[in-house]
Amino acid sequence: MKAMLPPSGVNDVSTRKKWLTGCSGIITGLVIILAVVLWRAWAALLGPEGQYFDSAGVLIHYTDEGQGVPVVLVHGFSNPAHLQWRRTGRIEALKKEYRVIALDARGHGRSGKPHDPDAYGVQMVEDVVRLLDHLHIDKAHVVGYSMGGFITLKLAVLHPERLLSAAVCGAGWLQPTEENREFGETVARSIETRTGFGPLLRRLGLPDRPMTFWEKAALHLVFTFYHDPKALAAVSRASSQLSLTEAELRANTVPVLTIIGGEDGLLPEAEALASVMTNHRLVVLEGKNHNNTDVSTEFLADLQQFLAAHTPAKPR
Repeated sequence: MKAMLPPSGVNDVSTRKKWLTGCSGIITGLVIILAVVLWRAWAALLGPEGQYFDSAGVLIHYTDEGQGVPVVLVHGFSNPAHLQWRRTGRIEALKKEYRVIALDARGHGRSGKPHDPDAYGVQMVEDVVRLLDHLHIDKAHVVGYSMGGFITLKLAVLHPERLLSAAVCGAGWLQPTEENREFGETVARSIETRTGFGPLLRRLGLPDRPMTFWEKAALHLVFTFYHDPKALAAVSRASSQLSLTEAELRANTVPVLTIIGGEDGLLPEAEALASVMTNHRLVVLEGKNHNNTDVSTEFLADLQQFLAAHTPAKPR
């Protein structure tokens, strides 16, 4: 790269210094503008700051809005609460009738991001219970989507006494197989090498094509300034801990709803769940996929109907 030189004719020392000072000021200004743009983009991805609590040594971020019967929202993999629930208008819609609590799962958003896989899996389920304890809530509706759906389903099995209902959406029955364990490792390696979410996209039935240069650059920026790749890899490696047996599902006592798109790659898992789980209802939204089911009007309507059906009547 050629050194930046002053225009021809600018030879005297004082003029040269003024020119270099001007260039330095312009460069500094551009750097500041870029920093502000990146900071605003980062803040927009994270969303508004709420409150924090210590969950067995990991700081968990959550927001708490509205009044009434509590509804806890658990987001999907690499898609923190702000993007999953606030940007889609779900918090705004639900808080008109409920107390809506949305947490950033560990490894995501504003919450702590340990790198040890043992810090995830069942610990992500226990985070929801500890949050309820922290807020002195005995029972709540819990709504999860994708990864959050698997967490919610495990929660219904491990702690049914804490749930009014469980909405296990964009998810299904994660069976305790070697194939599922290996899949978690495959996704983890793709994240660590920053090659994208290809294996995960294929599993979800979403398009997986070679990335353009700009898409690769954007992915690098996201992993560098927004996500922690080591934390996400650890989340994926521990995902098999959320698996359940048929006996556990048949013994279920919690009202469970699954809403899933007809074009979602996880539909077979949702159908398998419906075939064995007691007290479970499956709703398939035709024409919807994993990325647009939760933002559809049908999803919100079915979810609100389910929550209302299992909300205790107010004493007169």
